[in-house]
Amino acid sequence: MAGLYIHIPFCASRCIYCGFYSTTSLELRQQYVDAVCREIMLRSEKPEVRDVKIETVYLGGGTPSQLTIPQLKQLFLYINKVYPLTTRHSPLTTEITIEANPDDVTPVWAEVLPQLGINRISMGAQTFDNKRLRFLHRRHKADQVRQAVDILRKVGIRNISIDLMYGFPDETLDDWLRDIDAALALDVDHISAYCLMIEEDTPLWRLQMKDEKLKMPDEELERQMYEVLIDKLTAAGYEHYEISNFAKPGFRSRHNSSYWQDIPYIGLGAAAHSYTVLEGSPSERTAVRSWNVADIQQYIKAIEHGELPSEQELIDADTHYNDRITVALRTSNGLDLTNLSNRHRRYCLKEAQRFLDDDLLQLHDNHLSLTRKGLFVSDYIMSSLIMV
Repeated sequence: MAGLYIHIPFCASRCIYCGFYSTTSLELRQQYVDAVCREIMLRSEKPEVRDVKIETVYLGGGTPSQLTIPQLKQLFLYINKVYPLTTRHSPLTTEITIEANPDDVTPVWAEVLPQLGINRISMGAQTFDNKRLRFLHRRHKADQVRQAVDILRKVGIRNISIDLMYGFPDETLDDWLRDIDAALALDVDHISAYCLMIEEDTPLWRLQMKDEKLKMPDEELERQMYEVLIDKLTAAGYEHYEISNFAKPGFRSRHNSSYWQDIPYIGLGAAAHSYTVLEGSPSERTAVRSWNVADIQQYIKAIEHGELPSEQELIDADTHYNDRITVALRTSNGLDLTNLSNRHRRYCLKEAQRFLDDDLLQLHDNHLSLTRKGLFVSDYIMSSLIMV
């Protein structure tokens, strides 16, 4: 079983903080969709891909909601040619997610989604403060998030996730509490929340470099914001199942969870990554990680010539162990030690002991996981457990 990820890199405009591969060249949309459909067919010639049962589909970006309705229909026509989606018979069998901008969610657009089998929407709300939305260069306004949720529910889509962001310049704890309350008022089933990060070569990074007046929150305020986020959402009935993700019972993101659970996935489109298991048990696994070229023109040109524009690397047992540390420990379930080789288990427990003693890690039923206290130094803990 595997997940299918399709990267849709198109954006009407770029957000100030985004470091993902994207383009505003909307005139290339049809040519790109044609190329992705061709990639689906090219990859179907490989037995390790053709015979896979797809459990989840995720259209990410970029802004997938920038595709036209005919383009979405074309894409799903080709997906079903190779990976028949059981959603046609049972809407709960396959989780099919599309990322959307709130202002792209119109009644006409939304009505098509269930016809395609799409049963989960992930929307970038980010904040309910219009001034901060303008700072981020987001296209939507705060009230359009509420309107989009209403539109989606009217067409029968209940599984809705929204992204929130905190740590804005000059943001106060009260500002953040208002955003959390606004999100809770929507009563959506999934909320992801991220601290605003300044990534190199983004517009936000360049702004900070030239504007010393850009006052970012200090670490203590960021910690307080994360604390109240956890408290408010768990009190409202959400499970804190991954460092940045909260879900009502039964509504965890199955697609993203597959990444954290070491489940293979197929990535289609420019800059998309794939993960294929070659052999071995979870404790001594050998796998391949591959990625398509992060250039839309090069991607389209290669596909048109019948070539897969990808590179790959072999993941040996030690690299696989390191990947498990940096991914599984992000989740509330933690790292299953029974899936480690004896060598890796001994190494992990030896390095973890000081964190267990300091109540930063906990061990329960052969699972190693972060404590609430450990969440705030998770990067340091994980870097300390990997093999170098």
